[in-house]
Amino acid sequence: MTHHQSALTTLIGEVLADPDLAHTDVFRRMLQAGMQDLINAEATVKIGAAPHQRTPERTTRRNGTRPKTLATPAGEVDLAIPKLREGSFFPSLLSPRRRVDKALYAVICQAWIDGVSTRKVDQLVRALGNDTGISRSTVSRICAEIDEAVQEFLHRRIDHTWFPYLFLD
Repeated sequence: MTHHQSALTTLIGEVLADPDLAHTDVFRRMLQAGMQDLINAEATVKIGAAPHQRTPERTTRRNGTRPKTLATPAGEVDLAIPKLREGSFFPSLLSPRRRVDKALYAVICQAWIDGVSTRKVDQLVRALGNDTGISRSTVSRICAEIDEAVQEFLHRRIDHTWFPYLFLD
């Protein structure tokens, strides 16, 4: 019988063996190892077989990995997302194409409401510390989502409940 030992188990052993390790780096490495284990387990379920395993339930094969850097409170975490020969795979614990966090999203929304142009939003994002900035197409997509939400709000039905007062403008 083979004994499976994940990278996370190894890191926990390192922490217990050496209490002088830098805690932030250890937490970042533990988070990275844990997330990588979850990603690999989800890929195994989707494929129907572990790496190098042959089963009748296998639907496709692994075809290398692609790197993904994830910004976390513990620091940047480098992950390897498995690629498949047939079909696609993206782990459910990650958000696809989600590079703008909620605070930055709120800043972009407020800038749009205040009438700042999409080109100047890129400068604003860089001033806030995001070195890569943000593309005009991403700003336009976020603004389109705002427009859609506002239209839903403006055209919602209000006959589902009783309102004591109704002010019309």
